[in-house]
Amino acid sequence: MSEFIIQNLQTIQRRIKAACEKANRNSEEVKLLLATKTVDAERIKFALQQGLNLVGENKVQELKQKGSMLQSLEAEVHFIGHLQTNKIKEVIKWATCIESIDRFALAEKLHNRLTLEQKTMDVFIQVNTSYEASKFGVAPEHALELIQQVAQLDTIRIKGLMTIGLFSEAPEKVRKCFRLLKDLQQQAFDLNLSNVDLQELSMGMSGDLEIAIEEGATIVRVGTAIFGERIYPDSYYWNEDTQIL
Repeated sequence: MSEFIIQNLQTIQRRIKAACEKANRNSEEVKLLLATKTVDAERIKFALQQGLNLVGENKVQELKQKGSMLQSLEAEVHFIGHLQTNKIKEVIKWATCIESIDRFALAEKLHNRLTLEQKTMDVFIQVNTSYEASKFGVAPEHALELIQQVAQLDTIRIKGLMTIGLFSEAPEKVRKCFRLLKDLQQQAFDLNLSNVDLQELSMGMSGDLEIAIEEGATIVRVGTAIFGERIYPDSYYWNEDTQIL
């Protein structure tokens, strides 16, 4: 299994480098986030020991189980799944960033908890650039409004935008999603808001990372291409309500 992970990591890193060269970008601009949903702690630990430090968890229960181990390795832990307001307390205990802020009610609850605990938190605004009903994220046409609202909460630092590209075999349809996120980033820059940085674009996964990098991704979230296929459907990873029997 160790050799399997090493080979896969090398393949992904080559893909990232090649995509950056094609886009005339410095490969150091693109960070690899290990998407570790359903991956056991030992395999995550081994992957991190290969010189990586960025991990993304989708499920609060899994984040709790792996949190101590990740903190002991000084990993940067992003929560990348759909977040329910009643799970905020657990998430801010273990995560260093929440990539899935998609509604003001969630941001407000997060702010209240952070205020109570005298903490601050980095976040990304999640945008549903594919307009798919099955995916979470603020609608693109409401994204700037949400950014402006969240920017008023002084415990929250907006560091970027996140999206999940359309699951499609048509590259140009996928590209449209990533290009839209990049456009929204520029529009947000133009607002010149305080408490908003927005340098990061988290987009692109195992199957479409090259397109994402060409369109400006600074973080690509890769799990399957490193750790292997998972047994659960996509809905399990993105919907915190889903129960696996």
